[in-house]
Amino acid sequence: MTAATITVDGSYAARLARRGDSWFPERWTLDSPEPYAVPLAGHQPEEPGTEVLPLSDGRVLIHRLVDGRHAFALLYPTGPETGEIPLGGVECEGGLSLLPPAPDGTRAYALAVGARSTDVWLVAGGSFGPEHLAEVPGRCSGGVWLDRTGRLLALDRESAGCVKTVAVDLERGGEVSPLLQIAEGSDDRLLLADADSGLLLIRSNAPGHDRLGWGVLGGTLPVRFPESLRLADCAVTPFAIQPGQTLLPEGCAVALRIDGPAGTWLGVWRPAERRMRQLRAPVGWLAGSGHWTRDGVLRLPYVTRDVPCGVARVTAPPQELPDAPSLKPVPPPAPRPVPLQQAPLGGRVAAG
Repeated sequence: MTAATITVDGSYAARLARRGDSWFPERWTLDSPEPYAVPLAGHQPEEPGTEVLPLSDGRVLIHRLVDGRHAFALLYPTGPETGEIPLGGVECEGGLSLLPPAPDGTRAYALAVGARSTDVWLVAGGSFGPEHLAEVPGRCSGGVWLDRTGRLLALDRESAGCVKTVAVDLERGGEVSPLLQIAEGSDDRLLLADADSGLLLIRSNAPGHDRLGWGVLGGTLPVRFPESLRLADCAVTPFAIQPGQTLLPEGCAVALRIDGPAGTWLGVWRPAERRMRQLRAPVGWLAGSGHWTRDGVLRLPYVTRDVPCGVARVTAPPQELPDAPSLKPVPPPAPRPVPLQQAPLGGRVAAG
């Protein structure tokens, strides 16, 4: 089953569903008393790699590859049929993919990677179809929003044989500034960011091999790589951060997807704690999909034979504080991202 993409406010989700050998977009309404799904099938089945992204007004953006051109349209239910509003297309030599849902829920963006540079496009929510916003030197991947306005976008850029995350200011013509510089030759990628607390989840090989770490946007402490985020023979991937924890990044609950020999299950972790809680995933979970509420409830979409649209709710375990004095709130994140300091690689790596 394909994962679902969820709006930042958690009101809607969208995914590419399968019926027999046919694929079609499906919209999930999550902010109703009972979640429900609406199929948005067109006149013909979609290709398996077709991208869909929900907007906060209930429409779904679809990205299709048509005769070598990237075409975009908005889908919406009209009784038993599907309405479609064409938005135009983009022609580019390399690949193009949708970025994660924008914070305001009304716009959608895409990343087009070329041989020497990467273009950022506004593909929904503009005035005249797709609009070119910025050209970033270098080949970029990823894509994480750093603020609540959709101005600052973090991208992982290849440069001089390694990968470093940079921040792109979309209101200043794509002005680029460094964000992650943990070690000179390390690959440093940003996986998730929370605009309220400034908490960042990072993957880097600065400690000698790939590790999950965390830092704070605008903070003064180095990136930390806690042992609690390491599981033998397992891949651990963060997919959601609890919002609303202003000035308290250490207390934010982080949801993690764990893939191992025994299958796929859940992890819940906080920077302030020294262990990860491991939980069984709901049957039929759309693995890697989920949304935290501000009061610490993790909502996980799932599909079974009997439940075509279900949401399991997992309450974050109470925070366990160490015996040391209480952690003090960190200062508010800086209005612009600054490079995180070099990780303490000489000797013991800090654990949290």
